Amino acid sequence: MANDLHTTAVEAPPPGAGAAATEPGLATTFKGVIDDALELMKQQFIMLKAEVRSDFRKVLAGVIPLAIGVVPIVLGALMLCFTLVHLIHWASYPAGTTPDAAHIPLWASYAIVSALFLLIGGVLLGMGIYRLKTVNPLPEQTAQALEENLQWLMNKNPK
Repeated sequence: MANDLHTTAVEAPPPGAGAAATEPGLATTFKGVIDDALELMKQQFIMLKAEVRSDFRKVLAGVIPLAIGVVPIVLGALMLCFTLVHLIHWASYPAGTTPDAAHIPLWASYAIVSALFLLIGGVLLGMGIYRLKTVNPLPEQTAQALEENLQWLMNKNPK
């Protein structure tokens, strides 16, 4: 049983070769640096993708009110056209006669509805434009860091 145990002696490196034998070679070090740089670039691409998704959501949050705001603007413009037609009709009546007995003329009723549509559409358009102005379409910091890493890799490649 005592003979079954094998012990091996670890030999010490020859004198003068101790530091060189334990340190990795230049190629291994360079490969590690390149691998780390590529991993960093991979992580920056992931971060860029996340920022673009976030910016897309912000753009969508601005485009939706714009798209919805167009409908009341168009309706308000159409109603404004009807207002002008009825105003011309009302203004062409002879003096002293009234076309109808309502307290508010028909053209004024159209004007009120037109103003409401235009106000609602204008508010929605304003909200959409404000939201779109806050969106930065290109994540500058991530793009700049990625560009710096690419330039570094291009300048450090072995020939």
